[in-house]
Amino acid sequence: MAEAKTQRTKASVTQFIAAVEDDTRRADAKAVDKMMREITGEKPAMWGPTIIGYGEYNGPTGKWPRIGFSPRKANVVLYMMDGYENEPLMKKLGKHKTGRSCLYINKLADVDEAVLRQLAVKSWKAMAKKYPE
Repeated sequence: MAEAKTQRTKASVTQFIAAVEDDTRRADAKAVDKMMREITGEKPAMWGPTIIGYGEYNGPTGKWPRIGFSPRKANVVLYMMDGYENEPLMKKLGKHKTGRSCLYINKLADVDEAVLRQLAVKSWKAMAKKYPE
């Protein structure tokens, strides 16, 4: 199996979030981190320089976080790996875009946070079932 390009690091998640320049993006990152910690029961870790991940699994392309996010300049990217794109809840989420295993939101205020939480819970459970420890 090939080793994944993005690896878990020892960098501080707290320091990374504190260094996010945009006030709204930083507040959103803190809120998403809190939500992910509650859902997963996991302590977050940095994956590469910009991804905050929770848990990990060993998939076909190497080790990856089971769920994660990245507060980027243009948007917050959530990495939910279970094929949520066809999930009926997506219609209730609010303003967003999707990519392969990625959910892009401009800011938390654009989406229904309860729906986002439901999607994250479903993704976390699906990944735990697909890749048991």
